[in-house]
Amino acid sequence: MKGFNLFSRVFKAHGSNVLACCDKELLGKTVQDGEISIEARKGFYGSRKTSEKQLAGMLQEADNINLLGTKAVGVALKQGLIKEGDIIRIGMVPHVQIYKLPV
Repeated sequence: MKGFNLFSRVFKAHGSNVLACCDKELLGKTVQDGEISIEARKGFYGSRKTSEKQLAGMLQEADNINLLGTKAVGVALKQGLIKEGDIIRIGMVPHVQIYKLPV
């Protein structure tokens, strides 16, 4: 697929639609800051080549969202799902988790 710069995976967990997505250059790598680290494993973040436009649509459908990387987190920021203050940085890599609670 041309124009993809992310990898994603959608799956069910505890009755929720879960979306995990990371920037393509992070897949298979570990980001670390002191004792905090995240391994961007293919088993969790997936192997589906995804564009930022596709991710924007996927964000609307997911109940629980885990994003890792500048591009992935940037899509959620542009859509107004998060604010800058919601983002944590592991080293220089932005990470966010979003949980949509039923009303």
